[in-house]
Formats: sequence, structure tokens, C-alpha cells
Amino acid sequence: MAKRSSLFIRIVEGKNLPAKDITGSSDPYCIVKVDNEPIIRTATVWKTLCPFWGEEYQVHLLPTFHSVAFYVMDEDALSRDDVIGKVCLTRDTLATHPKGFSGWAHLTEVDPDEEVQGEIHLRLEVVPGTQACRLRCSVLEARDLAPKDRNGASDPFVRVRYNGRTQETSIVKKSCYPRWNETFEFELEEGAAEALCVEAWDWDLVSRNDFLGKVVFNVQRLRAAQQEEGWFRLQPDQSKSRREEGNLGSLQLEVRLRDEMVLPSGCYQPLVQLLCREVKLGTQSPGQLILLIEETTSTECRQDVATTLLKLFLGQGLAKDFLDLLFQLELGRTSEANTLFRSNSLASKSMESFLKVAGMRYLHGVLGPIIDRVFEEKKYVELDPSKVEVKDVGCSGLHRPQTEAEVLEQSAQTLRAHLGALLSSLSRSVRACPAVVRATFRQLFRRVRERFPSAQDENVPFIAVTSFLCLRFISPAIMAPKLFHLRERHADARTSRTLLLLAKAVQNVGNMDTPASRAKEAWMEPLQPTVRQGVAQLKDFITKLVDIQEKDELDLHRALSLQAPLVKEGPLFIHRTKGKGPLMSSSFKKLHFSLTTEALSFAKTPSSKCVNELNQWLSALRKVSINNTGLLGSYHPGVFRGDKWSCCHQRDKTDLGCDKTRSRVTLQEWNDPLDHDLEAQLIYRHLLGVEATLREKHRQLSAGPEAGPVLTGPGGAPEDPLAQLLQVLRDLQEAHRSSPAASPPLEPSRVLELQT
Repeated sequence: MAKRSSLFIRIVEGKNLPAKDITGSSDPYCIVKVDNEPIIRTATVWKTLCPFWGEEYQVHLLPTFHSVAFYVMDEDALSRDDVIGKVCLTRDTLATHPKGFSGWAHLTEVDPDEEVQGEIHLRLEVVPGTQACRLRCSVLEARDLAPKDRNGASDPFVRVRYNGRTQETSIVKKSCYPRWNETFEFELEEGAAEALCVEAWDWDLVSRNDFLGKVVFNVQRLRAAQQEEGWFRLQPDQSKSRREEGNLGSLQLEVRLRDEMVLPSGCYQPLVQLLCREVKLGTQSPGQLILLIEETTSTECRQDVATTLLKLFLGQGLAKDFLDLLFQLELGRTSEANTLFRSNSLASKSMESFLKVAGMRYLHGVLGPIIDRVFEEKKYVELDPSKVEVKDVGCSGLHRPQTEAEVLEQSAQTLRAHLGALLSSLSRSVRACPAVVRATFRQLFRRVRERFPSAQDENVPFIAVTSFLCLRFISPAIMAPKLFHLRERHADARTSRTLLLLAKAVQNVGNMDTPASRAKEAWMEPLQPTVRQGVAQLKDFITKLVDIQEKDELDLHRALSLQAPLVKEGPLFIHRTKGKGPLMSSSFKKLHFSLTTEALSFAKTPSSKCVNELNQWLSALRKVSINNTGLLGSYHPGVFRGDKWSCCHQRDKTDLGCDKTRSRVTLQEWNDPLDHDLEAQLIYRHLLGVEATLREKHRQLSAGPEAGPVLTGPGGAPEDPLAQLLQVLRDLQEAHRSSPAASPPLEPSRVLELQT
């Protein structure tokens, strides 16, 4: 049994930020830190005091984390970025909001004395003296201290204060992992209420020393314990009065903490097997559990439930069957072809998640080059006459105003070129599309054609495919390429308009150029020739896409099953050191790395770019190492240069690491390795929340006129699927009650009791 914690984070927007640039504006972005570890950086929104980000992240982290902080920064091209302010939410605060924290929060000024990190290793003893007992404090070492100097390190020393006396260690130059091994003694007065304070500082020759953190101990508790030793988390100095809030602007956030106690795999097998059996039986199942789950799922949590179910069945090899069942359920209650898959049903949400899980690499291959071209050209594009801005253009050395007609014609040419390139790229991508995606679209195409067989509905099967492929996958990626990891930054206003117009054109093609889509925005008419040609291309593409036989699907699946699933790929720089001593030189070589669940390999070919590249690589490495039985307990974060480690200055190359290895924080990605037990636990938690509704539904069915005797299988278990589900929920509830929580703290509890 293990405790899993995760944070859903949505950074919405900021307002009334102070101007940091001489232009009277700012270039704001956000940095998110969990316990002072940076994990997320949003895009920079240029020249605004009211930025909109709209970025969402799912973060997995240790249950013992303390806080999550949001720093709003102003990006500067020539100097260090300015700190505008921050919002800090503690774990306790988030725990008091079961549905999550949502709303505006005032930014507060960042106090350097509160920006601390790291731990210090101390040994504390009460020893007998000639006249009175003495308090002995041994300052051994510290790790992961905040770097305060320009060289990326600090010059730390420790100041120990008790009962009016102060003693200091020596200074360790250029290290965030210092070792002192120095001991200090103080006389203990009987009944004294004075606390022992251990402070870490960064020494500076010219300016004042920088505060690195402190630990405060209750001496009376220490006297009772006689001796304690361990690693202590450094705390900020909160003795100063709080600054006034509100003059630095506000940040709108949505943050939701989720703690899950995951049972051993065997506990979830009855639930997983029951749901899998329902999917295999499809619409022939007497219980229709999937339909009941859809009916009892509220709109606000439908996306989460859809994603969890999709991942659960994907791990069982039943994703296609699950989606096929949802297609049939939706078609069964749809009478008008033009309303098919237009609502936010469980089928629509599950298919959205499926395309992101199974088709993200495919999307990058098809759409990536077109998006890059739009960003690189940065042309002014506008088709709406009411929004045209007449610009000056050069003509043989003479400047003349460009007419509105010229702007519209030039814009139409640019959009026709982008749309044509996208449709050509899509037409050539049939073989590149994953087999499971093709097979799922084949099922969708067949089911819709069976439901709407008339000649007047001949386009409906094609529109059903494009409603997901174009309207819910390609078009959103065009409008927000950063959120689909196609670009590192958000587009500026000019590029955003080009992307929006291109997305509208793709939607018109996806709607098969219906009169209704043309009537909405008549000014899109200049693109109609390309749109009509695109409809023919798209129909030909879909015809080939769904033309995949069962044998071809199995062959492709078999070939993919022999490959380890890809977790992360992209360019990295390899650092090479030449020579020894002070005259050694360094060089970097750029290579393309690929990380799977089994190996880390590299080649010389470049690849795509991603947001938060460093954190994504760290997350990927942590994910594939989580079950590594040979994982070291400690490591050196520096390098062995010359005759010592750069991090802790130890001269023994085989010396144990100065920092501990830990899983820390991982960012959730669509291509993460599946966690079957966690997905089953999430489904159980959702079903437990609607158990009363399911029980009432079962009572109504049992009391109905068509209800018969309750049938039981071997061992007395009910054969009614809904009754079986209710029994499984009771068993899991009992398993949770009887299993001890396995969430050991990072530090022994005896050490934490000494802190005040």
C-alpha cells in the first residue's frame, strides 16, 4: 500500500501587475516551485500588465511536500529577470479545500530571508559537566543550500546561538554541499526556557551576508531525549512583519491536491475484471455498467473520468473496444446526424484523451513543420475587412500605403499556402498514423455508416471522423501550439491571428464545407477553392485511413509490442572536459537522445522542441527509475574536477554522494508509462462517490416489473453486474480500512518533534 499525491495546477491569468520596463509595461511569466524546486515555467506574455496564460499541468510529488509557490517574473533580454511577486500555498491550505483552491490571490513581495532551501545534518547531546550539564551541538554538513552568489554556489557558514552566546563554524567557499564537522558547547541553566537556534549564512566580502535558513530546537525536549542526530529541513526567518498585499497585482489560479492510498494490485483485480468483461460484452451486457458510469458522472469531472477509464482499458488492451462501446451508446441516443458527437459526452471526452495519449507524436509529425513556418514568417494576415490594418510597404525604395484589397489578397494567399501544406502533410501520413488510432477510426466510421445509411447522409461518417481528428485535435493544437508542446512560447498577437484563421479553415474542411459553416463568416470566401479541394483530399485520406484489416492491425501491434514504449526524446548537450588542472578546457556536443522504459540511447539527428525541457527530462528519468532496485541512496550533483568534487570539495572520488536521491517531482505527460493500480484506484474513488446513486438505481431495477429472482454464481456471488459492482466497492472499502497507511516521512518523527 502506497500513498500517491498529485497536484492539478492551472495558471489562468494575472492583472494589475507593476511596470518593470521603461516602456511602462512588463514581459511576465510564471515559475512554479514545489519546496523550492523549480518544476514549471510558463510562456512569456510580452508587453502587458494583464497577461493571460491558461496553462495546465498535472504534477506527481511526495506526500510529504510542504508548499507550492508561484513566482511572477519579468523577462529581460539584457539583464537578470525581475521578480514581481509570489503566491505561496501550503499543503495544509490545499488540504482544507477538497475541491481545490480557485480564485484570485494577491502577489506578495519576495523576501530573500524567506527564500530558503536545503537541510542541515546536526548531532545534539546533553552531556554532564563539572558544575552543570552542557549542551553540545555538532554541525556536520549541509546539502542543497540555496545558491546566493553569481558563480551558482554559496560560501556557507553556520551560526549557533543559545542563551545570549553565539559561535560560528568556518567558511566553506563555493559550495552548496558543505562539510564542517565542528562541535560547539554551551552551559545549560536549570529551568532555562531559551531555545537553541542554528542558522546557515552565505558569507560575502563586500555586501551583507545572505540568510540561508535556520532550525530552532526546544531545549527542554532535548534535555529529556539526551541525544538526537539527523537531517533537519532549514526554515525561513518569519520574525519580520508581513508586507502589505495588493500593490503588486493578482494571480488567478486553480490548484487541486489529490491524495490517493493505492492498494496492492490484487485488490483491484475484481473491479478491473468486471469492467473489462462489460466492455467485451459491449451492448449485449445485461448490466450496462459503462452506461451507468456515464449517467452518474457530472459534467465537471467527466474529463477526468474519461481519461482514467481510457488509460485503464489502454493498459488492458481494450481501448478500441471501450471507445467502440461508447460510440454505439452515443449513436443509440442520437436522432439527428448534425448533432452527433457535438456534446461533451463521455464518448467525446474519452476520444479526446485517446488521441492525446496515442496520437501526440503523430500530430507533431503532421503539424509541427507548418506551425514552425507560421512562427518564422510572422506575416500580417487578416481576412475580415472590419479588422484590416493598412500598413506601409516598401516599393522600389518608395513607401506607399498598402490598400485594403492588397492586404486581403496577400492574406488569402498566405492562408491558402499554409492550408494546402497542412492538407498535403495529412494526406501523406496514413502509414505514420498509429495502428490503434486507425482501427478506432475504422470502428467509428463503420458504426456511423450503419446508423445513417441513406445517400443524403453519405458525408456523416467522414464528418464523425473529422469531428475528432480536425475539430478536437488538430484545430486546438493550431490555436494553442504551446499547450500541445509544438512550441516553447505562446504566439504573439499577429501570429495568434494567423493561427486562428488557419484553424477556422481547417474546421470548414472538417465540416465538409457545409452551407452552415460557410454562412457563419462570409469573409472566409477567398479560401473556398482551397477548402473545396481540401474536402476531397480529406475524404480520400479518411478512406485510406480506415482501410486497415485485422491482420495488418495485429502485425503492427506485434511490431510495436517488441519496442519499449518511448518516454521522452529530444536534443541534449554532452559536456566534455579536456586536460587536467586549471588550464583544462570544456566543449559541448549536441546529440539527439531517446529515453524508453528500458534504455537511454542517442543519435546525431535533431528533433522537436518542448516546453520546460530540463524538467521534462528530469521527470522522464525519474519515472523510468522509480522501480530500479539498484538505485543509489546518494549522489554527487557536481563533477569530479582536478582532485575533488565540485559540489562538496571531497577529494575521494569514490566518496558517498553528498546529496540524497529521491523521486521528488514529476510532470505528468500524455506518453507517461501507465500506472494500472493508480488508474483502478481513481475509478474506485469516483464510483465510491456515486455509490448511493448506484445503489438507488439497483433498488429501482430490482423492484421493477421485469425484475426476476436474484441469480448467484459460484460461491454465492451475485451475477447481476450492478450488484457485483456494489459488492466490489464494499470489498475495496474494507481493504482500505484494514490496510495500514504506508507513507513514511522523509525524516524520523523523533527529529521533527524537536523543531518549533
